[in-house]
Amino acid sequence: MSNVIKKERIINHDRFFNIEEITKKDWVEKALEHVLKKIDQNLTRFGEDFPSASTKDSKYLKVSGDDVDWTEGFWTGMLWLAFEITNDQKYKRIADIQVKRFKERIKKQIKTNTHDLGFLYSLSCVSAYKLTGNQEAKEAALLAADLLIMRYHEKAGILQAWGDLNNPEESGRMIIDCNLNLPLLYWATEETGDKRYATLARNHIQNAKKYLVRNDASTFHTYFMDVVTGEPIAGKTHQGYSDDSCWSRGQAWGIYGFTLNYIYTKDTSLLELSKTLANYFLNRLPKDHVCYWDLIFTEGSGQERDSSAASISVCGLLEMIKHLPLLDEEKVLYEHAALIILKSLSENYTTIESDQQHGLLRHGVYNKPRAIGIDESNLWGDYYYFEALVRLSKSWNLYW
Repeated sequence: MSNVIKKERIINHDRFFNIEEITKKDWVEKALEHVLKKIDQNLTRFGEDFPSASTKDSKYLKVSGDDVDWTEGFWTGMLWLAFEITNDQKYKRIADIQVKRFKERIKKQIKTNTHDLGFLYSLSCVSAYKLTGNQEAKEAALLAADLLIMRYHEKAGILQAWGDLNNPEESGRMIIDCNLNLPLLYWATEETGDKRYATLARNHIQNAKKYLVRNDASTFHTYFMDVVTGEPIAGKTHQGYSDDSCWSRGQAWGIYGFTLNYIYTKDTSLLELSKTLANYFLNRLPKDHVCYWDLIFTEGSGQERDSSAASISVCGLLEMIKHLPLLDEEKVLYEHAALIILKSLSENYTTIESDQQHGLLRHGVYNKPRAIGIDESNLWGDYYYFEALVRLSKSWNLYW
């Protein structure tokens, strides 16, 4: 595979330039009011338990006991965001209870056979430790980091995504989502002084850069490596339309994830790669700026949107511009694009008109090929929408 990646120029700059979006943000306050109202309603519904990964008929189901998924951290993360912007102790009280559950889960290794330990523990426990100094949260997150590095294949230089490490059908699979799991490892090195966590994360992100990103700046969802020889095998999709299409949420994970890895490694090629992926993403947005579930689809395709991919991309763009030089000619464009996408979400994709819908964002897609959570709300879409709004309302320090 060639390492030369084509960077597209943004087509039709004018669609992303609207001074009003930059200077007038009263809609952000209204959007945050809606978010807090929904969180309060869901606290009443679920108490100390977790909502399901996505809604069914616009309603989250209650998750308790061992019936957990890779997504519970997004709910606890929302509680920490709510606590940050309100200082209301009711959010902290429930989040602290859930931190104890996350600690119990990692000790008993309940459905932890996954790379998604970063999603689970960065937003629930690293955040708790950063915000409140909770030592129990720190311990749980370090245990999660220890378990995560056990998924590392030395020859291939990657963390395996999910499944039995010795299962030939799953062995050697990395996926672009893992870019967001790696900050847990960098954090573990910062806290312990043990460099192996960060070293393995750096190795993985370099292989993600090399194999998950195609020459045209689109991305594979997954890529298989030979764990015995370390040689690349092939790129495949799992949730996208086809092996050679570009799954929208995967591209958004790339925009945000390569930027997050730049923060810890200071490898400027990762930041430049985020820009390149962002240009590909922005060039394929429909008129209302909220992407279809796969970027192969365009206006009039009749396919579903994925509001969750849009919200992830906004967080990625907002983080990316923090690290670009002041004279970067595309910096203002990315800022405008992020605000325009977010405003479109707030005006056209929220559940603000209905108390019966549990989620924050409508029109999300969990897994279209497997007919899961299609045109529903999902926890990660809700979380990143909230994170993006918090970024605009205060100087926010990363949980990642």
